[in-house]
Amino acid sequence: MTREDKNTAISELKQTLSATSFFYIADSSTLTVAQVNKLRRMCFEKGIKMKVAKNTLIRKALEAIAADGQRDYEPIYESLHGPTTLLISENPKAPAQLIEEFRKSAERPLLKAAYIDSSIFIGDDQLKALVNLKSKEELIGEIIGLLQSPGRRLSSLLTSSGSQVAGIVKTLAEREG
Repeated sequence: MTREDKNTAISELKQTLSATSFFYIADSSTLTVAQVNKLRRMCFEKGIKMKVAKNTLIRKALEAIAADGQRDYEPIYESLHGPTTLLISENPKAPAQLIEEFRKSAERPLLKAAYIDSSIFIGDDQLKALVNLKSKEELIGEIIGLLQSPGRRLSSLLTSSGSQVAGIVKTLAEREG
C-alpha cells in the first residue's frame, strides 16, 4: 500500500467515523469465509456497515478526528491490535444485537470496543450492557408513558361505575349545583 493509498484510506475512515455517533470495533478473526459472508449478509440486512481496516489506519483516522476537537478516542487505541472489523450503524445497539445473535452459531466476533455518543465501552464483557441500551425513541416513549400513567389511573377511577370516588365526585357536583 503506497503512502497515497494510506492517506486516502485514512481520509475515508475519518469521514465515515466522524459522520457517525455509533461504531463498534470487533475481532472477527478465525471465522471461516462462509461465516464472514454470513456476517456481512446479516450486517447488510440490519443496515450495519461492516469494514475491515488496518489498526494503524483506524488509529490515525481517530487521531485526526480528535485533533479537530470533535471527540476523544484515547481509551479505544489500546483495543486496536490484531484483526479489526468496524461495525457502523445509525442504531446504537444494532451491532451489539448482531454480535450476540451471530455468536449463537460461532464464538466470534468478539467486541473489542464501542463508541456510543461519546461513551466508550471496552471489552467483550460490555456486550450485554450494549444490547440492553435503550434508544432515544424508547426512552422518550417510556417518559411519556410515565407522565400519562397518573392521568389514566385517575380517569379510570372517575369513570368506573361502582367506584366510591365517582360517587363522591357526583355528590360534590350536586352539592355545588
